[in-house]
Amino acid sequence: MPLNVQKNLPAIELLKKERIFVMDSLRASMQDIRPLHVIVLNLMPLKITTETDIVRILSNSPLQVKLSFMKLNGHTPKHTPVEHMDEFYKDFAEVKDLYFDGMIITGAPVEQMSFEEVDYWKEITEIFDWTRTHVTSTFYICWAAQAGLYHFYDIPKYDLPQKMFGIFKHKVNDIYEPIVRGFDDEFFVPHSRHTEIRKEDVEKNPKLKLISESDVAGVYLVMARGGREFFITGHSEYSPCTLHTEYLRDLKRGLPVQIPSNYYKNDDPAEAPLVRWRGHANLLYTNWLNYYVYQETPYRIEDIQFLGDL
Repeated sequence: MPLNVQKNLPAIELLKKERIFVMDSLRASMQDIRPLHVIVLNLMPLKITTETDIVRILSNSPLQVKLSFMKLNGHTPKHTPVEHMDEFYKDFAEVKDLYFDGMIITGAPVEQMSFEEVDYWKEITEIFDWTRTHVTSTFYICWAAQAGLYHFYDIPKYDLPQKMFGIFKHKVNDIYEPIVRGFDDEFFVPHSRHTEIRKEDVEKNPKLKLISESDVAGVYLVMARGGREFFITGHSEYSPCTLHTEYLRDLKRGLPVQIPSNYYKNDDPAEAPLVRWRGHANLLYTNWLNYYVYQETPYRIEDIQFLGDL
């Protein structure tokens, strides 16, 4: 089933080249199908790149998804045109009275700051709290995962001696959880971060369940509230070239960045990336939409009416 997004979103034209079918809202309105309403709080600096990654991965579900984007009121992006933000993004104040089947909150380039030092910390924690009454299931990614675990469960983050950067092998701790249904015994995930959360802190809290981890990259997938919340420390949604772009960016800035681990063929930046995370990334998001959003969402008439007005 195609993904339903606002007409003229740049991701539509970019993904057409990959033969991914994305339906604009006008055409979708002609179908007698109640789509899942998913909203994305996009905190990444390159908004259009992240939009494209998310649209690409959600488009693989057989369910129809209507995708919307939210922005923070008190933060102005530096790398995305104001016109783009005004056309495709809504402030929290515009959506706080609505209900959503699912929500994705992305990472942000603020992980080396303490949480309380982030200038939008008060606003984002208000949004975190709002998800518990207005969203069926929420996906927290990378920094948002660390922030959510800290805000709700007092899980600290720790600085790493060097950036966790590359593609790392992971294992599943509970094969019977639907979020990892169909996963192989080992699978790969991209990571790009300077901080971590630790297994021992997660396991001390009986409200949290560690679903997947890596011997090298550590904690990867944590579930809470029976699947109402997922905290993902990696970037399964990344496109094949995202780590390459980040690597070249950091080199240009003169930062002490290492070659991304297990990423390039023969670990040679002159070679193409070896993509081996895409299959499980698609499965992760499809499982989330199917088992924790579609099968759990409340089909209340008033909610559907609210969502239809967005």
